[in-house]
Amino acid sequence: MSLFNVFKISGSAMSAQSLRLNTVASNLANADSVVSSDGKPYQAKQVVFKAVQDAASNTSTVRVDRVIEDTKPGKMVYDPKNPMANSDGYLTMPNVNVTEEMVNMISASRAYQNNVETMNAAKSMLLKTLNIGQ
Repeated sequence: MSLFNVFKISGSAMSAQSLRLNTVASNLANADSVVSSDGKPYQAKQVVFKAVQDAASNTSTVRVDRVIEDTKPGKMVYDPKNPMANSDGYLTMPNVNVTEEMVNMISASRAYQNNVETMNAAKSMLLKTLNIGQ
């Protein structure tokens, strides 16, 4: 595998992790919202990755296959004074688990940083290879 493929592989991973970070940020921003734009409680979103094989270079890259809604039910909070509460006085809150989302954010940011360091190492090796010829 050539060093140039490293840029392609790491670049695809950085793009995927960037979307994952944006999705986590959206989940965290809506963790305490009572309703979303469609009038229902916000549903947490999760990113699904997919490996893509490139036959020409015999390498695999990663891409975002889809963004799915988490199917876990939302938390029921007793708040009878809230106008959005049901007839029993319960309010359905988003199904966002803030702790899980923070762990997901740390994992995504570390994966992103690892790919940045991989690209920097490949760049350094290419520059050193060019300096050999001088």
